[in-house]
Order: sequence, then C-alpha cells, then structure tokens
Amino acid sequence: MENKKILIVEDDSFLRTLLQHHLDQEKLNAIYVTSGEEALLKIPTEMPDLILLDVLLPGKYSGLEVLEKIKADPATQQIPVMILSNLGQKKEVEKGLELGAKDYLVKAHFTLSDIMVHIKKILGGEVL
Repeated sequence: MENKKILIVEDDSFLRTLLQHHLDQEKLNAIYVTSGEEALLKIPTEMPDLILLDVLLPGKYSGLEVLEKIKADPATQQIPVMILSNLGQKKEVEKGLELGAKDYLVKAHFTLSDIMVHIKKILGGEVL
C-alpha cells in the first residue's frame, strides 16, 4: 500500500495538513487542491489511487459535481472517491453514494485514525 497517491480536495487548511501528516506517516503520497476546478484539472494528470473529496468547496463546482464528472469520464471513473464532509444529512449521504462514492464520512463523527482505517480498506480493495 506504500506510495499510493491520494488526492485531497479540501479547502480547510488545518484539516488538509492533518490528513497530509497522517498519510505521510503511512508512506502514502498526499497531494492536494482546494477547489473543484483544481481537482478536475489535477485528476487526469495525476491519476490518484484515491480521492478524498469535500462537498462544500469554493468556486464553480461542489464536491458532488466533481464526483459526478469523475464518474462520467471513462478515464477516471474507476478511481475510488471517499467523501469527507460536514454535511451529514441523509439526503447528501445518499446522493454521494448514488453518484459513485465508495464511502461518505461526516467529519465530526470520525477521528483521523478512523478515517485512516477507511482509507486503508478502500486502497486494499475491501468492501465497506
């Protein structure tokens, strides 16, 4: 699992730094962007092994719109996406999973250690 590439799409610099630190400890390569537009430019060039995607992003595209575009593109549709969001309404969670997210975690309900367990399961090909 070492050297897997993880794209973090998160505009909160504190959370992004924490995620990067934990991924670095696991010898995973973390790269990040802060908006949906940046994500859509970075994904085809980096082809990450996993995308950690926030729903509320600055700019033109929300995380759900980014997810929809990722899954609509044959070149990127196989990349697993895990949504990390503060939005935890049943409607948002269902929408994210319907659009093809492998997992949907509400930030306030999970520790970074919990998030790392979910990341490892997805990268290991386990069914959640």
